[in-house]
This record gives sequence, structure tokens and C-alpha cells, in this order.
Amino acid sequence: MAIISMANPKGGSGKTTCALLLATEIARRGGTVTLIDADPERWITKWGQLDDLPDGIQIVSDVTADCIIDKILDAQEQTQFVIVDLEGTANMSVVQAIGISDLVLVPTQGSTMDSQGGAKIIKLIRQQARALRREVPHTVVFTRTSAAIQTRSLSHVRELMAKAGIPTLRTSIVERAAFREVFAMGGDLPDLDHSQVSGVEKATMNAGEFADEVLAILKTQSQEVA
Repeated sequence: MAIISMANPKGGSGKTTCALLLATEIARRGGTVTLIDADPERWITKWGQLDDLPDGIQIVSDVTADCIIDKILDAQEQTQFVIVDLEGTANMSVVQAIGISDLVLVPTQGSTMDSQGGAKIIKLIRQQARALRREVPHTVVFTRTSAAIQTRSLSHVRELMAKAGIPTLRTSIVERAAFREVFAMGGDLPDLDHSQVSGVEKATMNAGEFADEVLAILKTQSQEVA
């Protein structure tokens, strides 16, 4: 029963996309997931209203700092995974969710400017870990990357993060039309009309590789605790 939070104070970092891709991929594999929609824009909630939810997924909305802990812990009793799409600010809800997370994913675009938002949240994560006197596992996932090449900017940011001891996923979330369309149409990636949306197969593969890596991190953590 893992709690995974998506956190970055910079808007447009890809938090909601990462949350949705991870949730639908886990559900497609037979897992059960609660998506906690703590983002004021409510993109997850709007996606859920467009079509029937995929089997294994439920959404919890209307989340505030006063209730976010209770909402997460209640969801943890009902489903195997709780994925929290946090607000794009470093507010009390974000701090509280980070404090009880088994893993914090920090989506960021692969540029120096965009990575500054990621650096802020990582500082907050490490401050929380020190205050709680426990490790708060976290890793950066690069989003909206090019399918064709790794840019100099992305390579540079990866190098900087490696030097700073900041973990990053090998898998990046590539910029694909299918990821945008699933928010417009609802449902899951394989449900999209392949004749109308390009690159559905590659998008689904990308989501699978992303989920594989996240689940591997969680499995390693559980083995270390055991």
C-alpha cells in the first residue's frame, strides 16, 4: 500500500500527466489506485468525468490542507496505491502529503529554468526528512522531452542533478499527442482512437516503462524495510 505524491511548485511541470499515466498503468496491470486530486485546477477530476473510470481507479476530490492527511490515509485502507496530484505551490497540503509519502516524484521539464522549481521542492523534501528524522524517498522524472534526441539542456540538467546527489528516473515522459488527448477524451491510452490520435502505441509503451521504474523503486524500498 504505497503513497506516491507528485510535487513541483512550478506550473506546467507535468505532475498531473505523471499521476494519470502511473495510475492507469497500475490499474491496467490489475492493481487498485486512488487518485487524490489536490490540484485546484482539478484536471484529474475533469478527466474522470469525461468517461467511465478504468477498472481499479477511484478519484477523491475537494481536498484541502485540513483534510488531506485523512483523505490519503482513508484511501490507503481501500486501495493498493494512493497517488496524490499536489498543488503547484509549496503550501501546507504539499508539506503534509510529502511527510507521509513512500515516494515523492518531482516532474520537471529538462531545462535549467524549469529545474529550479524541482530544486525548491527537493529542498523542502529534505527539510521534511530532517524534521521527521526519516528518509523521504524522492526522484526527479523529466517530462515533455523530445522523442528523437536528448537536448544539450536536458543533458546538462541531468549532470547537475547527478553532481548534487539528486536521483532521477532513466525513463522520461516524452511529449506526445496521446498524452494530451487522453485528458480531452477521458479513459485510458489504449482506448484512444488510433486512427485519430498518432503515436498511441509508443505513448503506451512510454507509460509502461515509467511505471516499471517507479514500481521497481517501491519494491526495492519494501525489501529494504523487510
